[in-house]
Amino acid sequence: MTFLVDNQLPPALARFIAHDLATPAKHVQDLNMHNSSDTQLWTHAAQHDFILISKDEDFAALYSQSPAARLLWVRLANCRKSELFHSFKQVWPRVMDAFNRGERFIELR
Repeated sequence: MTFLVDNQLPPALARFIAHDLATPAKHVQDLNMHNSSDTQLWTHAAQHDFILISKDEDFAALYSQSPAARLLWVRLANCRKSELFHSFKQVWPRVMDAFNRGERFIELR
């Protein structure tokens, strides 16, 4: 299970997930996809079995049209990285459990 962090979230989040949460993760910049359209990212995530992490509501719409990829939709208010990381650390076991049980769309609030 590998996560792909979208542009609206910092590259440091992918590093935090990979190192602190011990889960494979990449940022779109790592794949030179930071200029890709939402549709291109969605397709890439589906083709490579990535779970996309995004704050972009457009991905929720893409999921409802074509649930080809899995999505962790971040609905947290804008915050400092330390607060973002803390939020992820607190819910990560439940997020992983849900995806492992077959969930394809999770909202993080």
